[in-house]
Amino acid sequence: MDGSVNIIALMKDGERFVFVFDEESSPQLLQTLGHYAADPEMNFTWYDAAVLSQKVRRLQSQSLAANEKPFRRSA
Repeated sequence: MDGSVNIIALMKDGERFVFVFDEESSPQLLQTLGHYAADPEMNFTWYDAAVLSQKVRRLQSQSLAANEKPFRRSA
């Protein structure tokens, strides 16, 4: 882990859903999004969860790409 923190947010009908996470906690965040979507008391839909999940996965892949080092073959 490089110590970076990610923030994603959803503003909907006057409510704000803000999630702060690092690389290690992203699986837990994905579960939380599902729990929020399944809760009929919350103004958070499965569509909202899907959109934010895509953003989390995009950030994960960008982080992986940034951490990859080019492979060099010795001569």
